[in-house]
Amino acid sequence: MIQGKLITKGRLATLIVVAILLIDQAIKIWVKTSMSLHESIHVFDWFYITFIENMGMAFGMQLGSKIMLSLFRIIAIGYLSYYTWGQVKKGVRTGYIVCLAMILAGAIGNLLDCMFYGLIFNESSPYYVSYFVPFGTGYAPFLMGKVVDMFYFPLIETEWPMWMPFVGGEHFVFFSPVFNFADASISVSVVLLLLFFRKEISESFAEGKKEKKEAEA
Repeated sequence: MIQGKLITKGRLATLIVVAILLIDQAIKIWVKTSMSLHESIHVFDWFYITFIENMGMAFGMQLGSKIMLSLFRIIAIGYLSYYTWGQVKKGVRTGYIVCLAMILAGAIGNLLDCMFYGLIFNESSPYYVSYFVPFGTGYAPFLMGKVVDMFYFPLIETEWPMWMPFVGGEHFVFFSPVFNFADASISVSVVLLLLFFRKEISESFAEGKKEKKEAEA
């Protein structure tokens, strides 16, 4: 019975990862091969599909060199995969496994851009739509591809009051980052973890400290 539950949770985690990767990559490939760089499609006043690319982490942030970031992602994905499987074997709550799988899928989704997009696509441009090229003849070498982002939610657009110091009269956009489905998967799962699974997180930290002390002893 217990073994069956473990198999079910393991399959669920795998299914979530595969599903998120398929959705994420389908959206990215459609955007990259259908829109020119910086092109924007108005969906609602608070929602745009805006094609941008970045060399950094989630929501376009930058962190060190591109190659170091890609290698860091590979190491983090390896550790998270190992940790998730360990939690499956421990029989933790299904919701916790789901959140871990969502984070894992999001991280893999953005890593795939870095690994392969530079090898299979030509350089994106505001003047033309990108297209597939023979493998290895794209715009960047392995691990140096750019991450594709497209979701833009300018929920509030206004001007700062003139009496505000430093920013008075400037344009203000609430929630200006452009992100992708993989970023959203990571962000949503992190929020869920903090809201509903603090116990599991605390236990993991406690186990980590205990193992570290035992290793040092």
